[in-house]
Amino acid sequence: FFTLLRNAYALFDTVVAVSHAQGDWLTARRLVQPQALRVIPSAVDLRSFRALPAPRPGGRTIGAIGRLDRQKGFDLLIRAVTEIRDASLRLEIFGTGAEEESLRALAKGDERITFHGHAISPEAAMRAVDLVAMPSRWEAYGLVALEARAAGRGLVVADVDGLRDSAGPDARFVRGHGIASWSNALSLALRSGADAADESRASGAAAEFAAAWNNLIAERLGQPAPSLRAAG
Repeated sequence: FFTLLRNAYALFDTVVAVSHAQGDWLTARRLVQPQALRVIPSAVDLRSFRALPAPRPGGRTIGAIGRLDRQKGFDLLIRAVTEIRDASLRLEIFGTGAEEESLRALAKGDERITFHGHAISPEAAMRAVDLVAMPSRWEAYGLVALEARAAGRGLVVADVDGLRDSAGPDARFVRGHGIASWSNALSLALRSGADAADESRASGAAAEFAAAWNNLIAERLGQPAPSLRAAG
């Protein structure tokens, strides 16, 4: 499999990774030569998330937003929440996927856990929660973390891959995927008021993304890098 990937990537002059963790993974396995690699973190328009009201003081609603897939680790999150004896805690799960049936079974009828299905409006999903949990087993980057930061939501994330790039310095990182570790981290985050994430880097992500791609394209065309004006 790695030989196949190595031969495929060798066809390209430049390969773009969406995070430094992904770039390190590609070079460590000799899938891409260092001189051919560029790292351009993903970005989305965050203005609508920055416009959301701040989380409720003392709010105790945890959000899980994403595909219901083993990668996202929502099974670990459900187990961790069921271990927390707190009647006021809520876990709101937004998303669909192959693991939905097994995740619903895992929730065991816990009335504090609600499945909302596909979130037509990601902003509405973010508005409904005070804290975002991302217990991913692996993550190339993690756009939900950028959205949570822009919305001023606290973050509790797995200490893996691209989340180290996207979650920012104020996120609460959890090493490993032990249920006790996650229960403890969530309890501490809720007890401390789920301090709002610092959105300073998230706010400039779109401009950085556009500039990096324009510079790369200009480089490949042998032209001077364009001058970009950041959007308001």
